Amino acid sequence: MKIGVPLETRAGEARVASTPEVIKKLVAKGFEVLVERGAGVRAGYPDADYESVGARLTDRAGAYDSDLLLKVRRPEAADVAAMCPGGIYIGLMEACGEDEMAAAMRAKGIRVLAMERMPRTSRAQSMDVLSSQANIAGYRAVIEAAARYGRFFPMMMTSAGSAKPARLVVLGVGVAGLQAIATARRLGAEVFAYDVRPETREQILSLGAKPIDLDLGESGAGTGGYAKELSDEAKARQQAALADQLAKAHVIITTAQIPCRPAPVLVTEAVVQRLRPGSVIVDLAAAGGGNCPLTVADQVVERHGVVIVGHTNYPSMVAADASAFYAKNLFNLIEIMVDKGDAGPVLKDLSKDDITQAMLG
Repeated sequence: MKIGVPLETRAGEARVASTPEVIKKLVAKGFEVLVERGAGVRAGYPDADYESVGARLTDRAGAYDSDLLLKVRRPEAADVAAMCPGGIYIGLMEACGEDEMAAAMRAKGIRVLAMERMPRTSRAQSMDVLSSQANIAGYRAVIEAAARYGRFFPMMMTSAGSAKPARLVVLGVGVAGLQAIATARRLGAEVFAYDVRPETREQILSLGAKPIDLDLGESGAGTGGYAKELSDEAKARQQAALADQLAKAHVIITTAQIPCRPAPVLVTEAVVQRLRPGSVIVDLAAAGGGNCPLTVADQVVERHGVVIVGHTNYPSMVAADASAFYAKNLFNLIEIMVDKGDAGPVLKDLSKDDITQAMLG
């Protein structure tokens, strides 16, 4: 059984779907692994490292001529055209519901295992790329904020005077938000956090941050660990109640997203106008419209003296570790997909496993 790992061609994408460490394990299981030349270079994995663990270097067509195609980003039309009929695509689809790429793959008899459809269960946790990549995004967002904030994060005391710690607010306490809290605390900031789901309060406290408690008249707890969209009345109460808390902040990191819905507005322009000049907002929801209406996706802008960061691919900024996490997620998935046969791995019936059945598109 052949596994293909092509070069990611999306602008700004430096990750690769598998790493030499993981490919060594795949080869040991009997897979033939074909890696497009240069696929891992931007993530810090040279071709020689892949060759040394038993992968075969090939051109783009060779990588796509495989039974299992491993990718990070959503395929484009040229990718689908190059895929082997009857094969299996494993990677992100970055779509809500039906879309033309999924339809085109099905027309070629290609089965799609969309990684964002991974069920949120304990058994699937080691395969959850959304969590592994969000973890990296939360870390990198704090580093971005610290680099752009013109003052210290921790309290600093010197013979020349002292500086108070930065007051940092994290909005949205999912995987990215929790990592942002932990990273900001390690850097010495005074951290506050807010989430519409009341069960996150204990998690905030466990990381040494202070929860922002608001009475909205309803809970934002959704299914699968995600937040649900609030009513219009609750949204209005939320914005009004948050305004005073946010106006005191020096750094705001927003992570609030609702799957397949526009990101909720949490930091209004009126709040931005109240922030101290030089303050920083890092909006991790920029791809979904942003938690701040002044955010511009994939740009860093200054509005009312406040720096607003709208990067949409933080994991790619930490490409080596992001790729390593992603590759291990995919390896754990592949392990439950195959049995050991006399001539190598044998594919199981994907419709009979609760994880792969949920992922099939």
